Amino acid sequence: MPATSAAMIGIDWGTTSLRAYRLDAAGAILDRRESPQGILAVEPGGFPAILDQEIRPWLEAGESLVLLCGMVGSRQGWQEVPYLACPAGPAEIAGALVPLDFPGARCLLVPGLTTRDAAGVPDVMRGEETKLVGLLAELGDRAALLCLPGTHSKWARIGGGRITGFATRMTGETRAVLLEHSILGRLAGPGNGGDAAFLRGVRRAREPGGLLHHLFGTRALGLMGELAAEDTDDYLSGLLIGHEVGAALAEGMPEGPVHLAGSETLCRLYALAFGEFGLAHRQHDPDIAAAGLALIGKTLA
Repeated sequence: MPATSAAMIGIDWGTTSLRAYRLDAAGAILDRRESPQGILAVEPGGFPAILDQEIRPWLEAGESLVLLCGMVGSRQGWQEVPYLACPAGPAEIAGALVPLDFPGARCLLVPGLTTRDAAGVPDVMRGEETKLVGLLAELGDRAALLCLPGTHSKWARIGGGRITGFATRMTGETRAVLLEHSILGRLAGPGNGGDAAFLRGVRRAREPGGLLHHLFGTRALGLMGELAAEDTDDYLSGLLIGHEVGAALAEGMPEGPVHLAGSETLCRLYALAFGEFGLAHRQHDPDIAAAGLALIGKTLA
């Protein structure tokens, strides 16, 4: 089945999960599978067997092109793929694909991306680049600011049909560390404070004092009886996401809405935060990575 007209298989293989998509020639999802067998659950040498197990029916149906993105291409994955420097678009990414030895199909690993901030400090991503390519397919050549919330949130800028740069913010991981390993977690009680507590945290993030002072204020509010235990988690989330949004905007306001892609739960919180900052946003399909893989596959063909 020729790669120029056939469906293809796209694999988003991360640290804790594997998502597989069977795609038609236009990039539409024909079928999908999801597994908890992220790279951390794979024994040495076990990647080929797990991939075969997940996509064997599609291979038997005639698919022959498989593109894999995410941590599967990291040092801890199947095979390490060098990072590709920004600016980069579908053509540059397709030109940097790395072949994998896998019987019965043409398997290629998608490279991650790297960039440097204004001070020259490097930043990297693996897997999110396919989401960004999917958004490029929707947004075309115009300049835009994109937000991919997650454990390590990515804020990327595009223009001229390419990813021009990005910045990673460890918001989700920082929240987890604070709740599990700091004094703040001892104040957080069961229950869900909801949107009011979250928005209170976002508003606090917009005030002077800085993140470190604001974090200790979470403890002080609890000690003074001014922040309920069941509100602490949501307040902390609002505080961290508010500082994240503020830091991203300090690098320059977007031309038009912020484009948002990720899980429904996280995107809803970020949309609430954007509202506090007076930012317009547009939410995209959480499976946008599949569209990006399809576009890379077309460019390769």
